[in-house]
Amino acid sequence: MKIIYLSILGILLSTTTIFAQLKPVKYADENQVLNGLSIKSAKKSNQNPGILLLPAWLGIDKASKDIAENLSKLGYTVFIADIYGEGNYPTNTSEAGKQAGYYKKNHEAYQKRIQLALDQLVKSGANANNIVAIGYCFGGTGVLEAARGHLNVKGVVSFHGGLGKDASRSSETITTKVFACHGADDPFVSKEEIASFQQEMRDTKADWQMIYYANSVHSFTNPEAGNDNSKGAAYNAIAAKRSFEHLQLFLNEVLKK
Repeated sequence: MKIIYLSILGILLSTTTIFAQLKPVKYADENQVLNGLSIKSAKKSNQNPGILLLPAWLGIDKASKDIAENLSKLGYTVFIADIYGEGNYPTNTSEAGKQAGYYKKNHEAYQKRIQLALDQLVKSGANANNIVAIGYCFGGTGVLEAARGHLNVKGVVSFHGGLGKDASRSSETITTKVFACHGADDPFVSKEEIASFQQEMRDTKADWQMIYYANSVHSFTNPEAGNDNSKGAAYNAIAAKRSFEHLQLFLNEVLKK
């Protein structure tokens, strides 16, 4: 019996997979309390690749938690950012629109909140020089701000995010790799905004790519968005699966594992 026990213990100790779960992390922006979530990689790696996840406009939700857990299983340490802060969490789309709108207009404040979350990702064990930022909807806008603000990330991936920026802002060279996953029928992002984004990528000499997903509108990765495209936001299982596979290809290219 002792021999069997030692054999099982040896197998458990030698495996490269470890148990990982989401853990709350309290941090701050001066006097504003922020509440993020962290999850360690479920696989051991000397490179400690990390992913900063910026959630949609309602804040940290089930969809972002599920994505973080899936990415942990693939070998990434993940931190889900809290952009709004304690006491400011929206309870409906109207409140979310006001909160998200503030940060879209005040991009420096948005970039600061993203940087604070990035710091927490590094504190949780990710290699500071081996990180990608991904974001959904409002968070998709945020990762583009991370690229524009020259935050220390190797790449950014925007899923059904707002792509534009104030035309009065100057455009500087973007050195991080940029990947935009976009619903081909998204009614919330105009053709003009798409054209402006693509021109910005060219002007800033960015290494960028953009993929359109057929029959997809806003929020196509979120199972809780329903399935009625006529509402402008809906889940599309095929697009969600394909975009996650495209994300993995991007991560394999950009990050060391």
